[in-house]
Amino acid sequence: MLVLCIESSCDETAAAVVRDGRELLSNVVASQVDVHARYGGVVPELASRKHVEAISVVVNSALEKAGVGLGQIEGIGVTRGPGLVGALLVGLSTAKALAWGLGVPLAAVHHMEGHILAPMLEQPLEFPFLALAVSGGHSHLYRVDGIGRYRTLGQTLDDAAGEAYDKVAKLLGLGYPGGALIDRLAAQGNPEAIAFPRPMLHRANADFSFSGIKTAVLQYLNKFQQPLEAGHMADVAASFQVAMVEVLTRKTLRAAAAEGLERIVVAGGVACNSGLRSRFATLAAKHGVGVYFPSPALCGDNAAMLGVPADWYLENGRHATNMVNAMSSWPLDMAGVD
Repeated sequence: MLVLCIESSCDETAAAVVRDGRELLSNVVASQVDVHARYGGVVPELASRKHVEAISVVVNSALEKAGVGLGQIEGIGVTRGPGLVGALLVGLSTAKALAWGLGVPLAAVHHMEGHILAPMLEQPLEFPFLALAVSGGHSHLYRVDGIGRYRTLGQTLDDAAGEAYDKVAKLLGLGYPGGALIDRLAAQGNPEAIAFPRPMLHRANADFSFSGIKTAVLQYLNKFQQPLEAGHMADVAASFQVAMVEVLTRKTLRAAAAEGLERIVVAGGVACNSGLRSRFATLAAKHGVGVYFPSPALCGDNAAMLGVPADWYLENGRHATNMVNAMSSWPLDMAGVD
């Protein structure tokens, strides 16, 4: 089955063509980072307008790069939620129109479902596994027993990991988006220079909390009356990052052990972080578990990742109707359930 996938949940307009839920033929992403950087974050109204401008161009480009015509598409997969409603509606409306016009079935996919199944586009991965979904809006731990079979084990009680990165980057005057900027700066600093807290690490549950680390960085910076020197700023970034990574890795491994799972998927925008990848690699070898990361191109928001669940839903007759609507909030446990 050839599936055209469309993603527009936040500030990336994306389209991809995937064959049989595993073979990636094209993956096109139009980023809005430059548009939103001047505001220090995503402006929902601007995001929606940019999606309207880009969606047809991105879809046509994905088809062209895949070397297929629109008439060859056998199904449409699209992000239904969660995300910014105005942004979601652009992609969802386009997908519904294409499905109706072509007379092909439509699959409405959960955004994080796409992220945690993305590694299956690049390598074999057996169920069950534990998934750590970390991005600007999510920090969740899921047990994944199959496509459409998810159970939430824990989640952030306040800021998501990516949100904390962006806020700390803003405190340091690094700009937006902050995750990659802090990651690069941290490589130049001493991770043991400042002892930032590790919230919730002492608790046995699988929940996270990252607002305390952000506040600790703010309080530390408030001690100084002038901008930090470059070396000092790098130490702050490195110390912040090592605290974040320790919480994410240790709580994930603890949850995997509690569930008796030997495979872990780390997905979402923060999965690009070099410190997180390095630490997971070290701990995976020590604890005898397999850790799977998507390639960097599949960590950020993209449409290709939707191909894995969309193909399965379409093949198994779990089609969405043209009455399906966008959902700004949507628990992953309810993915595939209308």
